[in-house]
Amino acid sequence: MKRKARIHRKTSETDIAIALALEGTGTARVNTTIPFLDHMLTLFAKHGRFDLDVQASGDTEVDDHHLVEDVGICLGDALKEALGGKQGINRYGIALTPMDETLCSVALDLSGRPYLVYHVKFGSRKIKQFDAALLHEFFKALTDRSGMTLHINLVYGKNTHHIAEGTFKAFARALMEAVAIPEGRTDLPSTKGLL
Repeated sequence: MKRKARIHRKTSETDIAIALALEGTGTARVNTTIPFLDHMLTLFAKHGRFDLDVQASGDTEVDDHHLVEDVGICLGDALKEALGGKQGINRYGIALTPMDETLCSVALDLSGRPYLVYHVKFGSRKIKQFDAALLHEFFKALTDRSGMTLHINLVYGKNTHHIAEGTFKAFARALMEAVAIPEGRTDLPSTKGLL
């Protein structure tokens, strides 16, 4: 069974098309017009072994905020659609990922209950022209739309690029674990009978 989704969202501020395959090889084709976001989404696909195609544009002449947040919305929608009824999934995923001097922790639950805990402080807010504070908006939008409980914690670190990269790699690895279906498992991992 191939779990895939295609999402297209067009507003007066952004135009975003996303294709996501949960059973992939880590192939990414990403163009958001924001180079640092492209880099983060590409390594998310690689380290989660997801196939990801993102084509996005928006009013970045005003600010990157709308586009970053709306890409999070669309990726959350794609994840929710690709998961379908969630039969057989592990549901939970945990990753502790180093990136040089940085250590990032991500724990998540595909519970259907959106909640974000985000304890990440950056040494500097800027990575070239990119405002690292927008990553909170990305993960908040993704969490809300996918129905995921997501805890992101920076254990320690100094370099802003390393912190962002470690966060996305840990998120990818935790999500890969959570969406996986162990061989022969078909039940829904909830005593409620609903996720």
